[in-house]
Amino acid sequence: MQNIQLSLFSKIKEDIIKKQKKAKLGRYERIKRELDANNYDTSKIFVDVASPVNPMINYTFVDLFCGAGGMTQGLLTAGFKPVASVEVNPVASETYTRNFQECHHFCGDIETFNPKNWQGDLLSTEVHLVVGGPPCQGFSVAGKRNPEDNRNRLFQEFIRIVAEIRPWYVVMENVPGILTIKNGAVKKAICDAFAAIGYPHISIAILESADYGLPQIRPRAIFIANRFGKSNPYPKAQLAMENYKPIESAIFDLPAYTPIPEINHQWTRHSQEYMERLAKVPPGGSLYETYVDAFKRQYPGKPSMTIKENHGGTHIHPYLNRVISAREMARFQTFPDSFIFAGSMKKAMWQIGNAVPPRLAECIGYALIPNLNAIASSTQVVVNHCEEKIVFD
Repeated sequence: MQNIQLSLFSKIKEDIIKKQKKAKLGRYERIKRELDANNYDTSKIFVDVASPVNPMINYTFVDLFCGAGGMTQGLLTAGFKPVASVEVNPVASETYTRNFQECHHFCGDIETFNPKNWQGDLLSTEVHLVVGGPPCQGFSVAGKRNPEDNRNRLFQEFIRIVAEIRPWYVVMENVPGILTIKNGAVKKAICDAFAAIGYPHISIAILESADYGLPQIRPRAIFIANRFGKSNPYPKAQLAMENYKPIESAIFDLPAYTPIPEINHQWTRHSQEYMERLAKVPPGGSLYETYVDAFKRQYPGKPSMTIKENHGGTHIHPYLNRVISAREMARFQTFPDSFIFAGSMKKAMWQIGNAVPPRLAECIGYALIPNLNAIASSTQVVVNHCEEKIVFD
């Protein structure tokens, strides 16, 4: 099989370049600046993760709303050990169990997940971290934000399980739009819920995935809390905007028009007429006026725009007259090629588009390790889930 390099692709026509829109790289900068300038949050700190600290022990974690396993993949790379995961979607669960065979996985409604009765009682062992991202469809600014959407309240199930397991740290991920819905009422409800179960000092930051080496613009709202009154560490940005990795760096070696189903390098098939229509779409432009977020051509020389599935209407390749493939999407998310997604092409794209970028999760894990090490080395924790004694040396 002969790979076609991007350097050999046909150049974008001059008239298309003239119509090229300017890439927008700082969609949530105002909210991000306000969060970072919040003097009331004395718990939030930013940690340099360029030279990660080794974990003192095998720190364990539970991944709720785990999807295909982007968060698990990243934390596993950072040295954490997954002990349990929960996902309601059977195809995503198949992907998860295929790639993380040693983790106990629960496929079903989170409302029916009982840590006490799961695989020998999770409550009888120390769980250092609970992570997860409740479904964000109700929060996202990309669609209709309905504050009464039942999915908006699924974070309460996350809170219930955290209250039962009582991990050292909690990390909850979502779209930045969650911070402004109902004028901040949802954000306040989440913080109040954490405080009510013994995690009173919760911190919030918007992390831009491209800051950590992703060839993709993907800002995420990250909530971090702990039950020891310690700081909530976030990873410092590693790249300035002018040094972001371009889209080409992730996909230069994938065949242009030859699918490789074995690694999910597949895309929606187009007729010749349709490809001719795609050829007229400039970078940043969309094939359709009414669905401007779908069939939108990626910018050459820039990180990928935030990827999503859009029912097969993924973004258009920056150079080729086709949409990007599932594997190209996975590379923008920093999934390794060995990570194979179950189900149809569209199901694979849906899983990838909803995933936490593994590299972002990895950096969050690295930021947490020094504090976890400090707790492990200087505290004695006696837990019977009715009362606990915490002694700092």
